[in-house]
Amino acid sequence: MLNIKDLSRAIKQVAEEKSLEPERIIEAIESSIAAAYKKEYGARGEIIKAKVDMKTGELHFWQVKIVVDETTVRMDAKEGEGDVPSEPFDKLRASPDEGTENAEPILPRYNPDRHILMEEARAIKSDAALGEDMLFPLETKEDFGRIAAQTAKQAIFQKLRESERESILNEWRGKEGQIVSGVVQRFERGNIYIDLGRAIGVMFANESVPNEHYRAGERLRFLVLAVQEDTRLPGIILSRAHPKFVSKLLRQY
Repeated sequence: MLNIKDLSRAIKQVAEEKSLEPERIIEAIESSIAAAYKKEYGARGEIIKAKVDMKTGELHFWQVKIVVDETTVRMDAKEGEGDVPSEPFDKLRASPDEGTENAEPILPRYNPDRHILMEEARAIKSDAALGEDMLFPLETKEDFGRIAAQTAKQAIFQKLRESERESILNEWRGKEGQIVSGVVQRFERGNIYIDLGRAIGVMFANESVPNEHYRAGERLRFLVLAVQEDTRLPGIILSRAHPKFVSKLLRQY
């Protein structure tokens, strides 16, 4: 059971500060708790769903099974096999020398941890439909409370980071091609990181002027070359060597 007062207070604070819907934060928490439960107690191929009762703090878990038949899965899984590839139904099978126009679709292999055959599903629920998610209650482990509480906190911080990054990207998307001012922060592998206030930009080595020497703490102007969405890459790309930088800089005088 979670401390619902502390959790509700944290959710409310993040929602108000970052203009997020509380429901989105709760969904992120439940998704993270489901993943933690699966890691502790589930099988690799299972789909786990979690629900937090925001009135009592109680946790509820279900195993999700997708209703399938021979037209939507390959029935060649070995008994007890749990590690099953999750190829999408529309992925195509083609040799390296063939195009994909006449290729056959590769169906996911039947996995009893995540699939339930239509006839079994109909025995439980008479109107079960192909592709439907069926929920099977799971035991709420008594020793899971501490893990769940820590996971909920991490999910809130993660949502906070995502919201902050999205807010910064929204602010900078409209500034591509503009001249901005920033302070040289640090040097790393030939790249220069620039403090832009709420954001940190990067000027790659090939975007710097060869004869210029930069010092930490120095304030300079830069051209905003690109704003990247990929979280694995630097978000705001700057340049002082691009031809547009000089032309735009001259227009300001």
